Amino acid sequence: MQSFANRLQKVDRHITKWAKRQGITCYRIYDLDMPEFPFCIDRYEDYLHVAEYKTHHGLPEDELESWLQQCLQTISATLHTAQEKIFLKERRRLSRRTEQYEKVSEESYKLVVQEQGLKFLVNLTDYLDTGLFLDHRPLRKTFREEAAGKRVLNLFAYTGAFSVYAAAGGAAQVTTVDLSNTYLQWARENMALNGLLDEDRHSFVASDTMDFLKSPAAGAYDLVFVDPPAFSNSKKMKGTWDTQRDHPTLLHLILQQMSPGGILYFSNNLRQFEPQFGRLSAASIKDISMQTIPEDFRNKKIHHCYRIVR
Repeated sequence: MQSFANRLQKVDRHITKWAKRQGITCYRIYDLDMPEFPFCIDRYEDYLHVAEYKTHHGLPEDELESWLQQCLQTISATLHTAQEKIFLKERRRLSRRTEQYEKVSEESYKLVVQEQGLKFLVNLTDYLDTGLFLDHRPLRKTFREEAAGKRVLNLFAYTGAFSVYAAAGGAAQVTTVDLSNTYLQWARENMALNGLLDEDRHSFVASDTMDFLKSPAAGAYDLVFVDPPAFSNSKKMKGTWDTQRDHPTLLHLILQQMSPGGILYFSNNLRQFEPQFGRLSAASIKDISMQTIPEDFRNKKIHHCYRIVR
């Protein structure tokens, strides 16, 4: 346990100094650094969100709870955070993450955090993810910088963080599309937190992304972000969604809805993703994955990201 404490102390000292210089209050401290301590630990201002990956330690059940309590005590003491401000989730490493958006609790421990001058509502208890993907922080900044005067589309929008950034960047209009009414409402709340909720200019559409793209209502967009789940079999969908299988069709449909010279950012977290871009009618396609992964993520394969120009 001392080796875990030593590692935590070392990475926290480095990352916290970096975060303060950058004005960042939500960031990753520990990123599966030691196989025998399989955690990802994220700080959300005064709170810690700890994801435990079951596949690594292989401890028998009768020893697991005691070991886990020791780990939490070590995290609390080393990172100077009271245990009541530490929230633990169990995760399993899957190549097709199906449970990402499913509820795991009803506690609804929510707080408002800040990122790059904007406010976001996060939920530390009810889902495996908190509502704000920290690894996309650099790309959100880029997206805001490119949004001025643009017609923006955010697909598989989740809680609408990219929509908030686009609106804050002066987008002419932002269309936020997600299948879940729960997440669309969350996106509205995030917009409202920043004084950006203007439904005459910024719309929220409850729809399957593929159905939306095939509908006549879809218009011409200048800037698009899409970050689909690796796999989904939601009952609201027709059939299933598989990013590896379906991304060529998805990107083709998006490009058809874009203005010439428009920019599409396509991201996914499928570890073994193999891009199939051969038939896309695009002026340029660039893999920008490494440029979009922030310093606090030692796992440089946390996502794939491409910049595609129509």
